[in-house]
Amino acid sequence: MKFACECGAVAGEIEKATVAEGDHVVCHCTDCRDLVRNFGKESRVLDAHGGTALYQSRCARVRVDQGREKLAGLHMTEGPTLRWYAECCGTPLFNTYRNGRIPYVTTLLANCDAAARTSLGEPLGHLFLDDATGDTSHLKPLSMNHLMRRFFRRMMKDILSGDRRRSALFDPKTLEPIVPPRRLTATERAALGRAS
Repeated sequence: MKFACECGAVAGEIEKATVAEGDHVVCHCTDCRDLVRNFGKESRVLDAHGGTALYQSRCARVRVDQGREKLAGLHMTEGPTLRWYAECCGTPLFNTYRNGRIPYVTTLLANCDAAARTSLGEPLGHLFLDDATGDTSHLKPLSMNHLMRRFFRRMMKDILSGDRRRSALFDPKTLEPIVPPRRLTATERAALGRAS
């Protein structure tokens, strides 16, 4: 499944992107929404209920074919989630743990080839529906516990096989991000309505 940032400078492919190899979900959490708002990409990414379509897969399945030097990382909060984006045009691309020690990558599907996205099937469900906008009674809720059980099997495969050291986003020796991430500044947090 091919992906690219809005301007096309960062592009690559998610290998073996299928229902069996990863999880297609929609997340409505405040952090996902604030990330998109921070870069002004609401119309590109968010659905009618403020949800972000995501595909969580094994870390070694992400291949960056061009623009790797334009990747940047951002922590929205003090938490461990690292949000990757294209510096060239401010397109949010991936979510990972702060380093490669807990291996996973979640791809924002808004940046992926629409035809290829059909191989992912319907979303398993929707996360954080309490944060969603509008009437969500028709949306299928998904518990974080259920998603974590599915993720755990893939994580163990990545650790035992050594695949976590074959990630395009982390140094193979140290498992640290290929670029030093930054945290939102107090001004940026204030602009999003967050406490500083």
